Amino acid sequence: MNKNTMVFKADDQYETKIRDVIKTVFDALEEKGYDPIAQLSGYILSGDPSYITNNNNARSMIKHIDRDDLVEELLKYYLNIE
Repeated sequence: MNKNTMVFKADDQYETKIRDVIKTVFDALEEKGYDPIAQLSGYILSGDPSYITNNNNARSMIKHIDRDDLVEELLKYYLNIE
């Protein structure tokens, strides 16, 4: 058992939450037969939640994440920046 104290930054936990939400929403859209990339892009650009299905509570989950934070996290992942 590791007796050292682990330090987690709130930012790290929020980024993990964003990644989890993106993955859940992606899977929910795909499961319903939608093009997840097109639907997520439409949501991010317009802010219209109707781009996101209610399947698996995806719409409710994504509405709790600021769209600017979604874009930032996607760019970090794409550019491989931590």
